Amino acid sequence: MINISKRAIAELKRIQKNQYPDCNHIRVGINQGGCLNYAYNIEFAQEINEADLTFNHDSGMVIVANSEIYSRLQNLTIDYLEDLMGGAFQFKNPNIAHHCSCGLSFDLES
Repeated sequence: MINISKRAIAELKRIQKNQYPDCNHIRVGINQGGCLNYAYNIEFAQEINEADLTFNHDSGMVIVANSEIYSRLQNLTIDYLEDLMGGAFQFKNPNIAHHCSCGLSFDLES
């Protein structure tokens, strides 16, 4: 399961309303890059592929993740925090040993 906080859902719904009104699928993934080799990615998905897993969220949104990387995302919590510099999604993953302090990047090596 991938968990999304109420604050993150509120921000996603705000973005959805303004930019993606016909899309309620949120794709969560991993890309190479960031401070520690890998970074989380979150985007609105227009299509669902055969290799995707889907999870219905209480908010009406559908969370989509590729089945090949889902073991790295299982029990991930996505939050949204705001400060004087603006707002950003934060990712907390109990399966990853090394996280960057920015909350966006991690390393797969233990």
